[in-house]
Amino acid sequence: MNTNSKSEAYAAAGVDITAGYKAVELMKQHIAKTMTKGVCSDVGGFGGLFELDLEGITKPVLVSGTDGVGTKLKLAFLMDKHDTVGIDCVAMCVNDIICCGAKPLFFLDYIACGKNIPERIADIVKGVCDGCVQSGAALIGGETAEMPGFYPENEYDLAGYCTGIVDKTKIIDNKEMQEGDIIIALPSSGVHSNGFSLVRKVFDVENADIKTPLEVLGGKSVGETLLTPTKIYVKPVLALLNKVKVKGISHITGGGFYENIPRSIPDGLGAKIDKGSVKVLPIFRLIAEKGNISERDMFNTFNMGVGMSVVVPKESAKEALSILHNNGEDAYIIGEIVKSEEKVIL
Repeated sequence: MNTNSKSEAYAAAGVDITAGYKAVELMKQHIAKTMTKGVCSDVGGFGGLFELDLEGITKPVLVSGTDGVGTKLKLAFLMDKHDTVGIDCVAMCVNDIICCGAKPLFFLDYIACGKNIPERIADIVKGVCDGCVQSGAALIGGETAEMPGFYPENEYDLAGYCTGIVDKTKIIDNKEMQEGDIIIALPSSGVHSNGFSLVRKVFDVENADIKTPLEVLGGKSVGETLLTPTKIYVKPVLALLNKVKVKGISHITGGGFYENIPRSIPDGLGAKIDKGSVKVLPIFRLIAEKGNISERDMFNTFNMGVGMSVVVPKESAKEALSILHNNGEDAYIIGEIVKSEEKVIL
């Protein structure tokens, strides 16, 4: 830790730079878990260095993604639980880039806060590191900005950025998708990290009791259920890509089925979803009931229990399901590709 750098004037303005040094020391143990062989730099430098391993890749293409956690952070503040939102941050980025077949290489985070409380910052970064381990990415850098007067003392924002790699010859696009292809669902862990402005309104989280366990939620509270971190699909999908021709992948985020599934389907084709086959999680039924939200709006806002959809040839569906099951995913068929000008048929 740097013991020589201390500014009384800066501290009087509300910024304690020594707290930043302490936070870095606390987070180092978590960051160490994410190190992969490509990492060429240590924590604390001005830039994160990563050496590309291009073995087996004929035409390397770098793929980048960036995102945040959104107003789900309000739940973390209310529950005073900060060690899982980092997983959400990583998930929102790596789940996006895996949609084109890219393997995540490294991740960087950005935390802006009203007051740097080292233990809390370390908890946030622990979650980021857990997400990096789950996705096989290395945390090679980041930034913690203490911004008094801009953020309340007990609040913060969290965003991240990841870079992955894919062989240009293996980029997943929708060019080969055709009528009869099968749509497979990969279950979500919950609401994930989208739709929380509506969720917060429905449950009136700032004023209501969100900590009492509910039978309808399997004995968990509303707050605990909503804070369930976003599932990371990288490793199961990479395992699938190694064995099966995948024609399209959709990360079901904000906008639900109606906005995200069409992003991986070419013109002239549509996704015919068997609505009855969708394994809707209890939290979504509770949101719909309590908020008096129509089924159409629910499927156009939330993932409804499906965090990712994958399109494969009909003849490969059985093998694809087997691979996904062997990699911990309770995957199942929810529909097929049909000729249609309507992108999603529910």
